[in-house]
Amino acid sequence: MPGIYTIPPLRFGTASDITVWDVMGNRSRQTESSRIRRRWKMPSVLITGGAGFIGSHLVDHYLGQGYDVLAVDNLVTGALENVAHVRDNACFKFLQADISENHDALVAEIEKLGRYDLVLHFASPASPVDYAEKPIQTMAVNSRGTEFCLKLAVRWNARVLYASTSETYGDPLVHPQDESYWGNVNPVGPRSCYDESKRFGEALVMSYIRVHDADARIIRIFNTYGPRMRKNDGRVVPNFVMQALQDKPLTIYGDGEQTRSFCYVSDLVEGIVRCAASEKTRGLVTNLGNPEEHTIREFAEMVCRIVDVPLNVEPMPLPKDDPTRRNPIIARAKSLLDWEPKVSLEEGLSKTIDALRIPA
Repeated sequence: MPGIYTIPPLRFGTASDITVWDVMGNRSRQTESSRIRRRWKMPSVLITGGAGFIGSHLVDHYLGQGYDVLAVDNLVTGALENVAHVRDNACFKFLQADISENHDALVAEIEKLGRYDLVLHFASPASPVDYAEKPIQTMAVNSRGTEFCLKLAVRWNARVLYASTSETYGDPLVHPQDESYWGNVNPVGPRSCYDESKRFGEALVMSYIRVHDADARIIRIFNTYGPRMRKNDGRVVPNFVMQALQDKPLTIYGDGEQTRSFCYVSDLVEGIVRCAASEKTRGLVTNLGNPEEHTIREFAEMVCRIVDVPLNVEPMPLPKDDPTRRNPIIARAKSLLDWEPKVSLEEGLSKTIDALRIPA
């Protein structure tokens, strides 16, 4: 039946030479150091979306902690450039694959490398531009792709973290938002392919916890920014920065009084790592974001001040279902993880602008 697949039972035996895609897209033989790592069982993590903005920063973190890291990405929105700097690290492997399909072949390829202790599911288009262009792929990776990750975690007795989004709150009627809020989402609107597939992914995670006792947890990520964002990402940070750097008017939708909170990527990564490592977050949803709220106009003014250009605005109509206010309550993350953002918006934005100045 379509959409139904079976992961074959795990086979034990002597590992033969294996092949896997390296970061340049070439197939390479397993190294002796890989065999040694498997024999001595270094901690290991599989990161879907590992060549993406957030995923690649997670790759850096776990390699720095001595993990054996496998990044899986179909490069629809990710880029090999984001992981090219770790291509010579013996603890890193990259597999170009779509986790939404060909599951039997994919699990066989992954298991040539071994089983992983931790699965971080970050594969998904995440900007309105991307999921408007790729709605079916977005829904597939948050449904079939999420189940694939959950099946692997249950099979390997591994821990799994699902990266959901503040978009599950939709255009919230409650402000600010904590994890108990069910949201206000248009299920058939232009953003629904992302919002509702993430909500489905959350429901699937909770079902695997109830039925299979999966060691799973969910994070809801609020607006995050930093180096390795794509210049044409379509979200407000790269839009404003690139327009200011090119001395163009900044496109502001609506009256600019809608609000967002902005979390620098290093802060987010720290929250993700703590959540993934914590027994206390098993079976829970945890907001990760910066509770400091800014209007879009305030943010535009800050960008122009740092770039040192005058603020010129090109007003545009507010897109359908675009949320007017978005701000997390992070009491759970503070209490369970001892986590809160440290990087100020001014500092983080300065680093992001410097990164985006560099020619592609």
